[in-house]
Amino acid sequence: MIDTYGDPGIPDTRGGWRYLWWLALRQPGRSLAGAVFGSAWLVLMAAQPYLLSRAVDDGLVPGRLGVLAAWTGAMFAAGVGCAWLSIMRHRTMTRVRMDANFRTVKLVVEHAARLGAALPRRVGAGEVVTVGVGDVQTLAQALTVMGPGVGSVVVYAAVAAQLLTISGPVAAVVLLGVPVIALLTGPLTRRLQGTETEYRERQGILTARIGDLAGGLRVLGGLGGKSLFSDAFAEDSGRLREQGYRVGAVTSWVQALGLGLPTLFLAAVTWLAARLAAEGAITVGELVSVYGYAAVLIGPVAFFVEMSHDLNRAVVAARRVVALLRLAPEPDEGTLPAPEGPAELRDPASGVRVAPGRLTALVSARSADTAAVADRLGRYGPTEALWGDVRLDAVPLAEVRARVLVADNEADLFAGPLLEAVSAGRTADEAAVRRAVRAAVAEDVVRGLPEGLDTVVSGQGRSLSGGQRQRVRLARALLADPEVLLAVEPTSALDAHTESAVAGRLREAREGRTTVVTSTSPLLLDVADTVVFLVDGKVAASGPHRLLLDRDKGYRALVARDLSDGEAVR
Repeated sequence: MIDTYGDPGIPDTRGGWRYLWWLALRQPGRSLAGAVFGSAWLVLMAAQPYLLSRAVDDGLVPGRLGVLAAWTGAMFAAGVGCAWLSIMRHRTMTRVRMDANFRTVKLVVEHAARLGAALPRRVGAGEVVTVGVGDVQTLAQALTVMGPGVGSVVVYAAVAAQLLTISGPVAAVVLLGVPVIALLTGPLTRRLQGTETEYRERQGILTARIGDLAGGLRVLGGLGGKSLFSDAFAEDSGRLREQGYRVGAVTSWVQALGLGLPTLFLAAVTWLAARLAAEGAITVGELVSVYGYAAVLIGPVAFFVEMSHDLNRAVVAARRVVALLRLAPEPDEGTLPAPEGPAELRDPASGVRVAPGRLTALVSARSADTAAVADRLGRYGPTEALWGDVRLDAVPLAEVRARVLVADNEADLFAGPLLEAVSAGRTADEAAVRRAVRAAVAEDVVRGLPEGLDTVVSGQGRSLSGGQRQRVRLARALLADPEVLLAVEPTSALDAHTESAVAGRLREAREGRTTVVTSTSPLLLDVADTVVFLVDGKVAASGPHRLLLDRDKGYRALVARDLSDGEAVR
């Protein structure tokens, strides 16, 4: 089975079927063993009717008790061997399924980490969750066709060959039975694939909404919008349920035919063999063996139908996995060296210039405009920004990430000890952590937890308040101590007293290092060296906070919340 830290390999992402085949080829020995065990198991089961027919024809004769005992012993040995092969087949197929499951999970997780910040811009969180929770298991389950699937084909051929030695008409019915069943179930399986695809898409959308509701439940409750969003979710959930019923309806017909048609198949073969025995064309022992062969074939024939059902569901799941794995990370074609020391950052799209070693604040009536500038200066997405005299996208991305950090106020917080959430996997001494916590004014957060920094917090910090989460995120950014820090709305959820303390300590902690904050808070803007005021995404004015208050009516109307003084802010 794939090692936890092993290389999962390079997947074939050209399509769902190709990905499933690639999973099988990644474990050729185990796949072959599963096919051998499955084939031997079913062939040995099919041998029982032959042994029984020999016992009837050769052993049920006066004076031939020894022959009867020999054939009975052979049947017992075949039964023991069949049981052992069944155990080995099941064990092998479980390992095949688990390998495919773990390998796909590893590929998805590694690719999600490789995409990094580009992931939420390219695919919804609900889609990723549904791939990891549902699709992985569905496609892994389908790989069991390599055991009983191959075995069913082998035993079908073996039984058909044996029946040819007994009766041509009976063999013809057996040989034609499976194609007829396939023709009857084929349209249903194709319809199932279409309904399953639509259901899967709706499921991903609804899963994303569940995450959004869980994350914003406290805010929705405070705004009185909980019932509104609850009703909308219930309506969406109802539509998904109706789609699920449609999938279930098709699935029930497939499963019903999978059980019913083989039974009718058995009845037809038995009736024909009984007529031949009554006419004396075959012996009683051969009649018994034909019935046994037909009974044995119920399993493989039913499995053919089930296999078609599982494979159609699996290919839908595999296509979703492949679609995720096809997402390419942001292109990194940078080859030029970055500035050796602190250098000015410039964003031609907005006109923003960030002086090195200074605290710069970006202000706009639309927070999306300042966040977009931060993203461009941090190289998250297409950018023409300059770092010194070098285009930012001409520098290798790894070097940009090592020196420039964009700290989003809604950045993810993973479940685990608070210390891990703050250190973000870095090795940091206790003194550095304490300094970062103090600079973020998060000492009360640590003191209020039962085990301090060792307290386990839930995913996204949901066990903390909004202000506490924001300070934990800021502490994490300050502990990283990047050369350039771009903090997006770092104090938007804080009260005025805490925000004032954060402003002073942030300036102290980042003294002499390039820092950019986006905010409209006068408390934070007052400690900035330079404030850049954006209107419609372009620089409208820049300078110290107090100077802009005196000279720019639009700026004063925005940050002083005095809309009666001056023009309406666009």
